[in-house]
Amino acid sequence: MTTAFYPGSFDPMTNGHLDVLVQALNVAGKVTVAIGIHPGKTPLFSYEERATLIGKALAETLPDRAGDVDVVSFDGLAVDAAHHHGARLLVRGLRDGTDFDYEMQMAGMNAQMAPHVQTVFLPAGTASRPITATLVRQIAAMGGDVSAFVPAAVLAALKSKHGR
Repeated sequence: MTTAFYPGSFDPMTNGHLDVLVQALNVAGKVTVAIGIHPGKTPLFSYEERATLIGKALAETLPDRAGDVDVVSFDGLAVDAAHHHGARLLVRGLRDGTDFDYEMQMAGMNAQMAPHVQTVFLPAGTASRPITATLVRQIAAMGGDVSAFVPAAVLAALKSKHGR
């Protein structure tokens, strides 16, 4: 069974992330969602909160596949973490040409460092292309409605974080 490794900050998980995760489950038997932990950054949600929200979002969207997803943390190179978790595919979501240019550079570097891990690009659906976690955090912090951009569990968590 092929395992895919889907790294990101997921702070918070958006509908775009969920879209790519669902696509990854169509390509691989198992997906390891890897939450990057960076000591210099202070996320809105803790690792534990992000892991819980990812699980809830997947359970709402694809309850029959929730058991095929593991959530882990990592703090080094994504290709090293992918190898450590037995993944042969590194999943990257693409929203636009800017993402593509950047991700192609990363894929080339990753292929040199870990030729046994294949990068797979999955396009975000039309509705989720403009969504970024950064914009979701900013809009939510200012009291804006982000319900169209995040799964229901994430919306509830954002409202709770911001006292709404």
